[in-house]
Amino acid sequence: MKQAVYKSYDELPLMLSVPEVAAVLGISRAGAYELARSEGFPALKIGSRIVVPKEKFIAWIDTQAAGG
Repeated sequence: MKQAVYKSYDELPLMLSVPEVAAVLGISRAGAYELARSEGFPALKIGSRIVVPKEKFIAWIDTQAAGG
C-alpha cells in the first residue's frame, strides 16, 4: 500500500483514517491507534472504523502546539 504524503492541511481528506493520522503525524500505526483511543483526541467510531474529522484534527494539533 502506498503511503500518502500530504504537503498541506488542504490536501487532507474530510475524514482521516488512523493510518492517515499516523502518516500526517509521522508516528507508527500502533501509536496512532493508541492516540485515537485516548481521551481528548477527536476520533469517532463508525461501526468498526475509527475516523477523525479533518477540522477537529487540525484544531487538536493547534491546541497541542500551543501547549494545551
